[in-house]
This record gives sequence, C-alpha cells and structure tokens, in this order.
Amino acid sequence: MTGGERQGSGGDTDRPEGFGEELLGALLDQEHELPAHLLGPLVARQVGRLGGRETSIFLQDYGQVWLVPLPGDGLTAGDPQPIDGSGAGRAFQEARRVEVPQADGVRVYLPLLDGGDQMGVLAVTLNGIHDDDRRLLRRIAALVADMLVTKHGYTDLFFQVRRREPMSVAAEIQWSLLPPLAMSTPRVMLAGMLEPAYGVAGDSFDYALNGDVLHVAMVDAMGHGLDAATMATVAIGAYRHARRISVGLSEIYAFMDRAIAEQFGPDHFVTAQMMRLDTRTGRVQWVNAGHPAPLLIRGHRVVRRLRGPTTLPVGFGGHEPRISELALDPGDRIMCFTDGLIEEHHVGGEEFGEEQLIGWVDRTERTAYGIRAVARTLSHTLKRARGGITTDDATLLLIEWRGAD
Repeated sequence: MTGGERQGSGGDTDRPEGFGEELLGALLDQEHELPAHLLGPLVARQVGRLGGRETSIFLQDYGQVWLVPLPGDGLTAGDPQPIDGSGAGRAFQEARRVEVPQADGVRVYLPLLDGGDQMGVLAVTLNGIHDDDRRLLRRIAALVADMLVTKHGYTDLFFQVRRREPMSVAAEIQWSLLPPLAMSTPRVMLAGMLEPAYGVAGDSFDYALNGDVLHVAMVDAMGHGLDAATMATVAIGAYRHARRISVGLSEIYAFMDRAIAEQFGPDHFVTAQMMRLDTRTGRVQWVNAGHPAPLLIRGHRVVRRLRGPTTLPVGFGGHEPRISELALDPGDRIMCFTDGLIEEHHVGGEEFGEEQLIGWVDRTERTAYGIRAVARTLSHTLKRARGGITTDDATLLLIEWRGAD
C-alpha cells in the first residue's frame, strides 16, 4: 500500500492524499446525498480498491438472533448468519474483528459500532491481510456504522431488512420510541433487550447522558396491544419533557403521573423506575413507582436487590416519592427489569420467579463477554428457561459504572 509524501503546512504547497485518506475521503464525499439503497454498493466499490471482494453488510434482526445481509449491487447477499455459532456472530457478540482463514484468502468480519450500539457486521474477503489493511478496514467499518445511523432516520430499507417476522402495530410504535439498545463511554455502559421483539406493547425504556449524569427510565404500561403502547408513549414523552427541563426525580414522577391521569383516567397506570447516575462519583439515585426492585451485580454475581421506598404507579396520584441512593464500585452493574421477566408461568403452572432470575443472572455473568453480550444472552436464556413462553412483555436493562476515569 503506498501513500503520498506529507508536505509542509506553510504557503500554497499541496499535500497529496495518501491511499487510506483518499479512500475514506471518497466515502465521506459521496455518501452525503447518497440514497440509502446505494450505500452498500458505494462501500463495496471502495473496499474493492483495497483488494477486498465478496463484501457483505449484515444488520442484526430485531430479535438479535440473525445477522441479515443488506441487498445491493456489488454486495454479496447470501443467507442470514446466526449470531450464535458463526464468524460474523463472533464479531457481533465480542465487538472485535474476527479473521477466518479460507482456501483463497481470509474472510474478515468487523463490528459496525456506533457509540457502543451494534448495528451489524461488515464482512470482506482478502487474499491476505496486513496491519495497514486492518487499520483501514476498522476505520471503514466505523464510517459505515455512522452512515447507517444517519440514513436510518429517513428510509424503511434497514427496518425491512432487520425484520424476520411480522411486527405488530404496538411493537412498531415501541421500536420507534426507543433510543439505541446499547451505549458505551469511558465511564458508563448500557445495554437493553425487549421480548417479544416483534410483539412488545407496554414495555419501554429511555436514557440520556447529559454531561456527567446518566438519566434512565423504564416503564411498563398496563394491558396489551395499542392501548398499552399508547400509554407507554405518553409516559416516556412526559419523562423526556421533565428530564429536559432539568427537574428532580420527584418532579419527574409528578409530570409522568399527571400526564397518564389526564390522558387515560383513574383506571389506567404505568409502573416506572427513574434513575440518575453521577458518572464522576458512581452515586446512583432512583425512584420506584410500583416497579420490581433492580438487582445490583458486583463481581459477576447478584449481591442485593435495590429495595427502597415505593410510591404508587404513575397515573394513580401517589404521594411525593422518596429518593433512594447508593454508591457504586467501579465495575458494578445494575439490572432493571419488568415483571414479565419473573411472572411468566412454566407449563406446569409454577411462576418463574425472582430467585430463578438471580440464578440465571449469576450463571450468565460468568460466561458472557461485555455488557451488551450479557444482556442479549440473558434475555434469550431466560426465554428458553421459561419454555419459550412470553405472554407478557419481558424487558431488561443493564447499566455498568466503569469508574471515574
């Protein structure tokens, strides 16, 4: 791989572009007004200049079971790849490059990461690979992830590729409401999962990292279907409004309570959990409005339930809630979840229960990789442990404080 000489910065002397700079620059220059369906072909052309062939862009399906190839001229479509048990799946779960030797070269899988959220995987075959290739491919993958996020907002293409089953209208509403399922910064990481992915209705969560403070909310609206999805939408909308005008947790509860009561009347409610984590100190505060108590995970095992004073679910007009506090240690994780995760019944009629949940959390924490892989593995494992039954929404959210610096 060759590159131009770097020239001095003074005067009118031009500095020729190196190969890598020119290749990445071509992606940036051309993608600005490029329609979404032409993004894949552009990436395939640019990777081809690196000597790459059989280029594929895989997007995760909503259930996080499959990696589905994006169609497009110049892209290799092929079959969807299972996240469990494939080279593409390893790159996805471990968030790292995976190289698989082949008879005609090496197949390289690169995670498409955007701020910790995993969009999918970029795959390409090369005759051979060197460190310069690895560095340039990593940067291409990062740029492709950003492009996918940018164009995701004004096309249905990526939604359609990611769907492996019919989706209910209620689930459509909930997925459009959600922030990215994962986030990663030097101080804090977060990852969530929703089941059933194609039929979720009343469960939702939201978060925002504003300066040094991570704001988190999880809600579970009563009922099923469109009514539940509508209530969850109003609850999250009220939460965002209150959060953005910088009121305290007690006032946030009041905003949400009033919004549900005014829109749906006295017989409707939403259980909720609202948290604030100071990422400098590890001090977390929370308000529990009729929600299951979160779990504190330390040293890859559950050490306690974060019990505290609870108030009535939003919509019931509870008293001003009392705020609970806890000082986290670096590496601590908090797991928030909805009651659908523990109230599901086995075929024989026995409730799944919180003790079984804690047992599975401990086992999964010891075997999975990062927080995103733990959330995914745990959600799928719990579903299997319940006999594949999900009659109610079952949502979990993991938050990890990594330390101040």
